[in-house]
Amino acid sequence: MIATDGDTLMRMAAFEHVRSLCKVYDHLTAEKLKPGFVFEGKRIPLVNPQRGIFKPRQMRYLLSIRTVFPRPGARVWYDDQQNVHRQIFEGDEMVDYAFMGRDPNVADNRWLREAFENGIPVIYFLGIAPGSYQALLPAFISGWDAKELKARVSFGVPEQDALVPPENALERRYALRTIKQRLHQASFREAVITAYDGRCALSGLPEQRLLDAAHIISDNNERLGQPIIPNGLPLSKIHHAAFDAHLIGITPDYRLHVSDRLLNQNDGPMLEALKQLNGESLHLPQRVKDRPDRDRLAMRFERFKAVP
Repeated sequence: MIATDGDTLMRMAAFEHVRSLCKVYDHLTAEKLKPGFVFEGKRIPLVNPQRGIFKPRQMRYLLSIRTVFPRPGARVWYDDQQNVHRQIFEGDEMVDYAFMGRDPNVADNRWLREAFENGIPVIYFLGIAPGSYQALLPAFISGWDAKELKARVSFGVPEQDALVPPENALERRYALRTIKQRLHQASFREAVITAYDGRCALSGLPEQRLLDAAHIISDNNERLGQPIIPNGLPLSKIHHAAFDAHLIGITPDYRLHVSDRLLNQNDGPMLEALKQLNGESLHLPQRVKDRPDRDRLAMRFERFKAVP
């Protein structure tokens, strides 16, 4: 990375701050990004809330790019906001990032070009739900096309020490596969938990940090294991573990069954809370199309019945 010492140190501080946030939170919100980061006692912004391409005035080069996940009915400012997820999952090396407006020489687009010409690592805040982001870093501007009004973005391997662009197609493909796996889980979790208003489908627990997105049919099943809401359930950690161990089953009519293994035990309030779920109904999302797929539940319930 070719940059002034001050720029490099400030960039490293930004990366360290964002990585520390990602260790605490499954996704980042505008509220979490708003405070920025502190460098030598001064607050430096991470993003511009109104624009997707951002260079702090204190830095020489571009720091971050951002794409939002549009709210239903909201205006979409850039084509890449709708297409980037598809490109990540269907692509094998890089994704497109649309210019700001149609003039390649405005400041925002020049920052993209400068980052491309100098191999500058940046943070890509990728929208995974309205107001929620996954921080992908390091990311690199690996192409800049004034005619097509777009840049090309490649990724480095997360947590790598050397913040340099991938050297070849093999490295770009490996990095993008890593991004796909991470985005798959993050997008699925966010979509499922949002569909159920942030509550556990079994207990109603409302603390999202304690919730997982459980697959009804495992993603090892290529035909039925897709990361879609009807194949998911938001479950607290203990309920997820019980569901995966076939200690709790769910019928296609959304009734809960607790295994005899648990029902025959007596050992404190946690176990009693699980036992009391027997015969209760699943908490369902408001939208009918988001409700668990009955065929998948039937397949899963057969496994539950087969476990002694």
